[in-house]
Amino acid sequence: MSKSTIAVIAAVSAGTGAAVTAAMYSLRSKPADRPTAVPTTVTTVPVPAAPSTPSSAIVPAAKVFSAPPPAPVPTPAPVPLRTQTPAAGAGPVDPAGLFQYGFPGPVADIASRSALVSAYDRRTRNPHWVAEHITPASLAARDGDRGNSNFVEDTAVPELFRAKLKDYFRSGYDRGHQVPAADCKWSQEAMNETFFLTNMCPQVGEGFNRDYWAHFEDFCRRLTARYPSVRVVTGPLYLPKRDPVDNKWYVKYEMIGSPPAVAVPTHFYKVIYAETVPSAGAAPGGSPTAPVALGAFVLPNAPIPNDKPLTDFEVPLEAVERASGLEFASKLPVQRRRRLCAEASCSLVIKEYGDRQKAFAKGGKK
Repeated sequence: MSKSTIAVIAAVSAGTGAAVTAAMYSLRSKPADRPTAVPTTVTTVPVPAAPSTPSSAIVPAAKVFSAPPPAPVPTPAPVPLRTQTPAAGAGPVDPAGLFQYGFPGPVADIASRSALVSAYDRRTRNPHWVAEHITPASLAARDGDRGNSNFVEDTAVPELFRAKLKDYFRSGYDRGHQVPAADCKWSQEAMNETFFLTNMCPQVGEGFNRDYWAHFEDFCRRLTARYPSVRVVTGPLYLPKRDPVDNKWYVKYEMIGSPPAVAVPTHFYKVIYAETVPSAGAAPGGSPTAPVALGAFVLPNAPIPNDKPLTDFEVPLEAVERASGLEFASKLPVQRRRRLCAEASCSLVIKEYGDRQKAFAKGGKK
């Protein structure tokens, strides 16, 4: 089957006070037989992309996401590290000799905790991605209390590259959970793990983190009423925007902290894997042949009206992959894939968070 053919990202006018990313796409999925990357300690740094500054123009996806690259060719075996003069006939230089002084990077700080698995981007001081697993049993347990958790710096990251509590102080942004604390009430330890700054990104508070984004997180939890296992990957994007003066595309985003160190994402994505009932004898996490309902969403880091349909932010999985430099379903065959919003209702239930959300803000969200 061919790749998705249409994806658009747009923002409504500034006068509405909301910036949104609209997406429409075909139901075709990309082939699943492409080569897959072997995980290493170095992950791909997300492709920087543009802010969610409101614009009244509809932006074709082809202008944001370039055409798919040609099929990858086999990568030659790595050249062994040489610290001595190259042998005769091997050439007059030895570039790999640099490694005797250390490998420059990039380095991804992988954290594997009980509540989540994350990969941290030292350059932006935000995560590349954070993965979680939700089940009816995990949501039913009530052994964790958010009131006993505190935001903390992640000492597993070298101090030079660490996001700091002071970076968010009076920044005007919430410390936005990528894996929500509400998904991890099954233990206090799990709840505490969601408060590491490696699970945070600067998010607009009113109208987004405390409103539409919170309703979106609730949508993910409600999927467990239909699916016994739901996996969610969440992370930031930095999308380009066309300059009206010279008609060129630029990546522009705010930095917070003193000195400025933490990037403010222009958008956020969620990739949802809704797993069906595992077959008898299957390993935990699903059957090797059972269908998986996939949903990919991109939302601007900006106020969004609560009546905005969630499907307006649905995009092809390939669009998120191209923008982030990540792969999310390279080992999931096409025949097992289903479109989440085709078999489940992709709509929000708007709850009145009201005083509770404001209390979170006063308690140190910013």
